[in-house]
Amino acid sequence: MSQSLIEIESLDMEARGVGHLKNEDGTPGKVVFVEGALPGELVSFQSYRRKSKWEAAHLLAVHRESALRVKARCKYFGTCGGCAMQHIDPSAQVAAKQRVLEDNLKHIGRLQPEMMLRPIHGPTWGYRYRARFSVRNVVKKGGVLVGFHERKSGFITDMQSCEVVPAHVSAMLVPLRRLVASLSIMEQVPQLELAVGDGVSGPVTALVMRNMAPLSQQDEALLREFADLHQVQWWLQPAGPDSVYQFYPTDTRLLYRLPEFGIEMPFKPTDFTQVNHQVNRTLVARAMALLDAQPDERVADLFCGLGNFTLPIATRAREVMGIEGSATLTARALDNARHNGLVDKVSFSTRNLFEVTGDDLLALGRFDRMLIDPPRDGAAAVCEALASLKERTPAILPKRIVYVSCSPSTLARDAGILVNQAGYRLRMAGVMNMFPHTAHVESIAVFELSA
Repeated sequence: MSQSLIEIESLDMEARGVGHLKNEDGTPGKVVFVEGALPGELVSFQSYRRKSKWEAAHLLAVHRESALRVKARCKYFGTCGGCAMQHIDPSAQVAAKQRVLEDNLKHIGRLQPEMMLRPIHGPTWGYRYRARFSVRNVVKKGGVLVGFHERKSGFITDMQSCEVVPAHVSAMLVPLRRLVASLSIMEQVPQLELAVGDGVSGPVTALVMRNMAPLSQQDEALLREFADLHQVQWWLQPAGPDSVYQFYPTDTRLLYRLPEFGIEMPFKPTDFTQVNHQVNRTLVARAMALLDAQPDERVADLFCGLGNFTLPIATRAREVMGIEGSATLTARALDNARHNGLVDKVSFSTRNLFEVTGDDLLALGRFDRMLIDPPRDGAAAVCEALASLKERTPAILPKRIVYVSCSPSTLARDAGILVNQAGYRLRMAGVMNMFPHTAHVESIAVFELSA
């Protein structure tokens, strides 16, 4: 394929540089997405995919470099698919993510916040307390590999360190390769899952081995020896997620702490907890301040999970109801409420929030305020249910909604419903850099009922 020159104008949601080919009359033509290119740069590129209205391309050379470009810290950057933005100054990464949020709100939701919140920052290296490493025996590369997939590939990166996981986990990658290679079931171990949490006396590092065959006695002895040497906790997963159990040692447990609220939540390493603990603590504190629940108010926490927001809200409000789609998860959240002495202020309901209706919300009673923290698919059904209540019983609508999002496009879609159909104003919105060096955009928005 031939190479061409192009000037980069912006970044897209995958951190690719965006430029336009020129038409014969000099006007902007087809869009080209160039991996690794930055706004303001003049680059040469080679297209590897061509469509009628756009092309995707590899970066060949930078002829005019952006001031935002920095040297990637990780030697595997560009090959490993774990990071997409290490070549961008961290402050510029945050600015780019805020631009993505603003563009989505404008073009999808047809909205502009009345105020932009200051971005939430945290550590940019060693922050990743959750990760899933793929495992594969690759004879051509010398044996067992443990790491993330290569970019746009099913191959596993031949990596011996990682800059975004804690340093002690990075140092374990090579010993983990040797450990798996020594197991009798080496070919039946497709992945290792990492979760770092708190313990009674300090941090606890848990590793979940997906073992698709039973371990031999020698295998079990090797895992115990590794755990003692590296101070980790082994869990085994012989089948689906529900089959996970703590193997060794069994006298320690994982805790997820929110010290600002005096909250701690026991969890399993396969449970959903935020990757970046420091940013999550800041996020919870900001969400509580924006929600501004009063001591006499009743609050709903939708998609409540293990209680990341439910329990802190319970320290402020008269009553909070956590709602989740899984009965197992709501039972776990109730256990966490008991663990923190908050069971008298908390209740939980199991409902499919992707199919919720106005009648479903009506049956739960009036909430003064509501927090929504959905997965990437968003909360369209919830927003449409609220819109239906505006026409029938507007007095039941919560006066303030705080929406925490991991997808700017679904947030923008749902914001459009809340503003244009349910009668809310988009008071504020902002981003948090939960996943530095990746293209993931986490955001928060505040809606208030129009007067």
